[in-house]
Amino acid sequence: MFLHGTSRQNERGHLEIGGVDVLTLAEKYGTPLYVYDVALIRERARKFQKAFQEAGLKAQVAYASKAFSSVAMIQLAGEEGLSLDVVSGGELFTAIQAGFPVERIHFHGNNKSPVELQMALQHQIGCIVLDNFHEIAITEQLCKRMEQTVNVLLRITPGVEAHTHDYITTGQEDSKFGFDLHNGQVEQAIEKVLQSPAFHLLGVHCHIGSQIFDTAGFVLAADKIFEKLTEWRETYSFVPKVLNLGGGFGIRYTEEDEPLPADFYVEKIIEAVKTNAEHFGFEIPEIWIEPGRSLVGDAGTTLYTIGSQKQVPGIRKYVAVDGGMNDNLRPALYEAKYEAAVANKLNTACDQTVSIAGKCCESGDMLIWDLEVPEVYDGDLLAVFCTGAYGYSMANNYNRIPRPAVVFVEDGEAQLVIQRETYEDIIKLDLPLKSKVK
Repeated sequence: MFLHGTSRQNERGHLEIGGVDVLTLAEKYGTPLYVYDVALIRERARKFQKAFQEAGLKAQVAYASKAFSSVAMIQLAGEEGLSLDVVSGGELFTAIQAGFPVERIHFHGNNKSPVELQMALQHQIGCIVLDNFHEIAITEQLCKRMEQTVNVLLRITPGVEAHTHDYITTGQEDSKFGFDLHNGQVEQAIEKVLQSPAFHLLGVHCHIGSQIFDTAGFVLAADKIFEKLTEWRETYSFVPKVLNLGGGFGIRYTEEDEPLPADFYVEKIIEAVKTNAEHFGFEIPEIWIEPGRSLVGDAGTTLYTIGSQKQVPGIRKYVAVDGGMNDNLRPALYEAKYEAAVANKLNTACDQTVSIAGKCCESGDMLIWDLEVPEVYDGDLLAVFCTGAYGYSMANNYNRIPRPAVVFVEDGEAQLVIQRETYEDIIKLDLPLKSKVK
């Protein structure tokens, strides 16, 4: 069993996170329950920033809030001096409600609506990342109408494929995101943006994928971009002030994963940018990165209460919990793997292999296929590790199951930051049928 951050086995043989026994959390807040180790989030944020500070470079470390967005989480990012990456009007609204400094907000997305873009302009956020020609036209119209100029980056696809699942690769040529670097689209976009008084073109952005365990892709992306920058300098007299190389830094979900330290990714990115800038005669641009999963992923643990069990002779034993694909869609979506432990029996030997089933009415609602556990009973507490990214963000009400609560733990104290949904919450937007039956 691999324990992350402040997680440990306490003297009672229970899992403890942030100095708080998880059995106490389950008793007070119920299950399923997302628990976040705040100290680990702070540690990661500071490591990313320290790497740039020690290199003496201008940089922004923007939390990719799609990993987990809530008012409290955005406020925590603000406390740590991070910038913020949002990808929807909802994430932008959350950031505004959290009081996050608007000048440090970057707005992504491949199909931003006019309403979303207008919200961004009204609040004068720091930067909009333009993803396509349609978006350039809409944003330009809005800027003219509102008599504003906005800072923008152009999102490009550099033709670099990360070694990851097909659904979470984004930098290859065949992608729904961005302007292709090699077919002339970027040049057309640069011309349009530079010719418009609505835009202040800061630079370019790319994101090559997620859950990446090496730095070669980031280095190759930087190489490809700088080769193009030399052409754009001559053709358009365009020299970027900002180079955003995205995020996607991997974390350890299981023993099969071998992530690099957070600061190592940054060091290699800095090295690649410095080498290319020197080689092609550029000043080193301000470097932006967008960690999301690597800030909050392994800081999150989901607690479940064990319920029914089913033995299929000669095949497997199913152990069901009170959550599933409604609070963790990743196993069903792209076969994500997790480690887990019986949180109230950490000092008990594991003598059987079981499969952890969710409670949704789907055969595919399986959280973990083969997990070694001690003898378990109805009411035992299962802790699934590394659920801090894309757990609550992808949570849903399938089978009309309410979404879980979220708790932050730090220095022996717990704080409820998202309340558990109720059945009343589930139906609050429903409207009754206007019956035509007389």
